[in-house]
Amino acid sequence: MKLTEEYEDLRKTVEAFARDVVAPVIGELYEREEFPYDIVRQMGQMGLFGLPIPEEYGGMGGDYFALCLALEELARVDSSVSITVEAAVSLGAMPIYRFGTAEQRAEWLPKLTTGEMLGAFGLTEPGGGSDVPGGMRTTAVLDGNEWVINGSKAFITNSGTDITGVVGVAAITGRRADGRPEISTILVPAGTPGFTVAKKYSKVGWNCSDTRELSFTDCRVPAENLLGERGRGYAQFLQTLDEGRVAIAALSVGLAQGCVDECLRYVRDRQAFGHPIGHYQAIQFKIADMEVRTHTARLAYYHAAEKMLAGEPFKKEAAIAKLVSSNAAMDNARDATQIFGGYGFMNEYPVGRFYRDAKILEIGEGTSEVQRMLIARQLGLGDL
Repeated sequence: MKLTEEYEDLRKTVEAFARDVVAPVIGELYEREEFPYDIVRQMGQMGLFGLPIPEEYGGMGGDYFALCLALEELARVDSSVSITVEAAVSLGAMPIYRFGTAEQRAEWLPKLTTGEMLGAFGLTEPGGGSDVPGGMRTTAVLDGNEWVINGSKAFITNSGTDITGVVGVAAITGRRADGRPEISTILVPAGTPGFTVAKKYSKVGWNCSDTRELSFTDCRVPAENLLGERGRGYAQFLQTLDEGRVAIAALSVGLAQGCVDECLRYVRDRQAFGHPIGHYQAIQFKIADMEVRTHTARLAYYHAAEKMLAGEPFKKEAAIAKLVSSNAAMDNARDATQIFGGYGFMNEYPVGRFYRDAKILEIGEGTSEVQRMLIARQLGLGDL
């Protein structure tokens, strides 16, 4: 797929920003586990947080593929910065844009699309995992004109920064006739009494992103903070998740490409036995395999995005793209670390960060096992 001039201009702009602004400072921020507020501010000024949101809400009037291109270029340098944008847009702003009332859109989107404020989505719980409905314990009870929320959420990105403004919280709001939980989404503004944000997790990777556990104790918000229809919260999130998987695939491709980029530079300079190590076929083959994985994964997410933008069913393609791309990121990070040898184990080199960041891509937004399950179901195997 050849990018249009508009897409290519965006890609080049973000590529230059990642190279010139992010790359020089991200290593130190990463080691200090410091959230990159200045980088976020500049990305907001560039319009990256509003790429797929219409201009009437402060967005750029682009589409989801434009967001994916930006995520890929950011992740070529650092995944923490990329996931901050991905979560803020896919999980924070897009649900409000897709399912919110006119009042909710007017209240939240202008600040979310400019990066002045970050949004988050609280779905996963400490005792849950892939079985979201079965593992959910958070409840929301309607008391007069207020929802009263009790429960906790785990691994929530962008939930505790100084500029976090709102969290969409999935909660059980009742029971259906067959006993299954009725799940709805409720918008909880930051700072609401009863809403507590824990300190940052100590993570293996994504050290410049903000990830926390949330708790709700008799947390009251207005009844009109219900996002979309009551009882449709889980269905809304599944739609959001399909789009998010394409975005995570793009991020994964960026990391995989970053591994290729770093290795190509390194093997021209690193000498062994009288030659640059890129002279040796063992290294050449390893980098060739890395390039094949990256190229294939990019085609997979481009295809999923194409179907998504055309309004065609893309659940299977999104799962394929997410599975292939996260595998490529993990495999490329492992090979890049091996090529760099001892230097690959040092945090001062980007491949060390890439290696630490890659594993979560096989877990977040649906594990690799869940992607295989979805693909099998789309092939009709789930009914056998």
